[in-house]
Amino acid sequence: MTLSNVPPLVTVFGGSGFVGRHVVRALARRGYRIRVAVRRPDLAGFLLPLGNVGQISLVQANLRYRKSVDAAVQGASHVVNCVGILFESGRNTFDAVQDFGARAVAEAARAAGAQLTHVSAIGADANSESLYARSKGRAERSVLDILPEAVILRPSIVFGPEDQFFNKFAEMSRFAPALPLIGGGEMAFQPVYVTDVAEAVATSVDGKVARGTIYELGGPEVLTFRNCLEIMLKTIDRKRALVPLPFGIASLIGSIASLIPFIKPPLTPDQVILLRSDNIVSEAARSEGRTLTAFGIEPTSVEAVLPSYVVHYRPQGQYTRSGNAA
Repeated sequence: MTLSNVPPLVTVFGGSGFVGRHVVRALARRGYRIRVAVRRPDLAGFLLPLGNVGQISLVQANLRYRKSVDAAVQGASHVVNCVGILFESGRNTFDAVQDFGARAVAEAARAAGAQLTHVSAIGADANSESLYARSKGRAERSVLDILPEAVILRPSIVFGPEDQFFNKFAEMSRFAPALPLIGGGEMAFQPVYVTDVAEAVATSVDGKVARGTIYELGGPEVLTFRNCLEIMLKTIDRKRALVPLPFGIASLIGSIASLIPFIKPPLTPDQVILLRSDNIVSEAARSEGRTLTAFGIEPTSVEAVLPSYVVHYRPQGQYTRSGNAA
């Protein structure tokens, strides 16, 4: 047997994304060699300082092109798939990226003899009315068919410095006199901190949790959409009306916004479908211990972190004194 001091190699697909960059940081701290597979390596150089010199490398890969996936996985002992999209654009459809792409990664990992951690989402359901949730559900089923020992992580809505939830509505509050409560704002979320999700991924790479299992990751609190906006507005010292927006009108607005070329729509009809259902950890996952507790992680609350990254949305930025709501 040949012994080597060279750390194991982990390939991270989507490592430059919101969750992916935190996964790269968590793996780097553990001493792994990391190969980040992204469509635009030239735009991912900000990841390199997260590790020591030479610890992190960047390679070009596109989940729609199988050869690039196979090349990115070659020599890796573990593969992490963080790739996901919130809306479709051109050839980057939910089926292409989140279903076909996930199968390509799983097949490449199996061929390379590597373990796999797949990041999915709470609400993933192959029979869902939502195209997003349906593609996520099909991907999970394909991954476990190909690699029964894969670890699947389903986070609720993920928050953190680069999130597209609190940041989006905080930015909107700078100019709009009111914020929309889609469907009345009563749907429930269990926001989970991005660092907690990344630590769960890294722990799965360490091999410290049961394989072949679907874990559901949620924060310490269940909050309604209304609760989330209220906490955000309090944090940034702004007073804004919260106006209920019926699902039908929200879907119509999303349809119109989706027709405007070259911009990211603030809302899509598919996202409206998702907002009709709660996005929280299931009772089954809690009772079976398939939550963050299985990773030895104490969930971080929204209010413990939110002030650290939305402070610049205050009327005078971080220098606004609390209570001077605008």
